[in-house]
Amino acid sequence: MEQNLQIVSPMSNQGRNAYVTERLTNTLLVLLRDKPISDISISELCEGAGVGRVSFYRNYTEKEDILKAYIDLLFQSFMDEYHNYSEGIERPLSDLIRALFTHIEDHLDFYRLLNERGLVYLLKDVVVEICGLKPESSKIEAYSKAFVAYTLYGWVEVWFQRGMKESATEMADMFKNLGL
Repeated sequence: MEQNLQIVSPMSNQGRNAYVTERLTNTLLVLLRDKPISDISISELCEGAGVGRVSFYRNYTEKEDILKAYIDLLFQSFMDEYHNYSEGIERPLSDLIRALFTHIEDHLDFYRLLNERGLVYLLKDVVVEICGLKPESSKIEAYSKAFVAYTLYGWVEVWFQRGMKESATEMADMFKNLGL
């Protein structure tokens, strides 16, 4: 589960930060396979990553921030693909649902790990973002998008709880059959 790093000089600040974030991310994912995030200390994480505590705190406030950044990275790729495919085309919501669940299936090991460790809640902000929910929207747009975003997040959460049995296509078809 390596991050896609830009090619930069390893001696630049950007290069050092990329190295630190990659090492911390990979180490946290390995440690999470064996124990809950609450049982992982910052010291253990930094030692396993081969970086200092100062490097951790220069990039993150808490361990969950590492996972949030990784989720953002994964979802940036998802959003780029989805928007490139649908640019200028009005697509039904079931297409977004299919794309979202396909994305999760494509990174199933990572998302299963989040589920096993009770960290699925970290996906909420990303789901809200992909639905375009913004406080400055008109009231009808804001509440409509909130309905979709939190419904979609609920579906993701229940899908995890049920053991992720349904395929992305089944999830989209179920939504379409609801007539929403």
